[in-house]
Amino acid sequence: MGQFSISDLESISGIKAHTIRMWEQRYGILQPVRTTTNIRTYCDNDLRRLLNVATLCGQGHRISKVAQLTEQELASAVISCCEDPHDYARQISALLAATLEMDEPRLNKLLNGAIRQLGFEETVMRVAYPFLQRIGVLWQTGSINPAQEHLVSNLIRQKIVAATDTLTPVLPGESRRWVLFLPEGELHELALLFMNYALRARGHHVLYLGQNMPENELQAVCKVYQPHAIGTVLTAVPERCQVQSYINTLAERCADATLVFYGPLMSCQKLSLPANAVNPRLMTDFLAFADELQPQV
Repeated sequence: MGQFSISDLESISGIKAHTIRMWEQRYGILQPVRTTTNIRTYCDNDLRRLLNVATLCGQGHRISKVAQLTEQELASAVISCCEDPHDYARQISALLAATLEMDEPRLNKLLNGAIRQLGFEETVMRVAYPFLQRIGVLWQTGSINPAQEHLVSNLIRQKIVAATDTLTPVLPGESRRWVLFLPEGELHELALLFMNYALRARGHHVLYLGQNMPENELQAVCKVYQPHAIGTVLTAVPERCQVQSYINTLAERCADATLVFYGPLMSCQKLSLPANAVNPRLMTDFLAFADELQPQV
């Protein structure tokens, strides 16, 4: 069970600490306990309730009315109010609350509603991506457990795979050819899956090799497939001290292709990129790069 200070609640929910105290004292929406040194601490239930209350109050509901709702009434009201496709902050708060409750049907409904209103790519960029960033912070601080993080990751993975399957197939001889893979030992696949979707949606052909790809196999892949570009995401692999060597080796083995290196390991140190390599810092940079490489006709 999580244990939060009021500053934790402020950073997670976006609600100022003095407002949280007022809601607590005047309306009793939270039930903190005090430590032996008389410091308020809050539990998972307090955080879930605060996120739901903040979502409804952000929609214009009066706190005096919201405070009277039961947990089930709160959850139902949040789903009903998250209908503005451009109110990303409210949608993200609703998703966080559903994650903390491990409410998979509600997560599904919220994501499907956003996709229906915004389109898939816009939903990923405006809702799912910042939502996953918040989940990452919560996981690092111990505010959510591994099961909750896995629930979210696998649900979004399913959405990306399903959306990719709806795209019109592109023949390799009629478009730019890409190879996408993760290094050997790397399992963080969501960014690569979305890159696969985005490229296919733009008319590129993608040879998707997925997770845990040995680098010594890539030279043979390049010889047979002759890709225009090769993309990978470096999140946890290789070790920081080996990233430069990995880049250099890949550039030698795939000298005729443009190499696209993305991920946290590319921005945590100063690296020297070979002439045939690029490093889009943000996913928006990668999408812009993909747009520039117009498919061959």
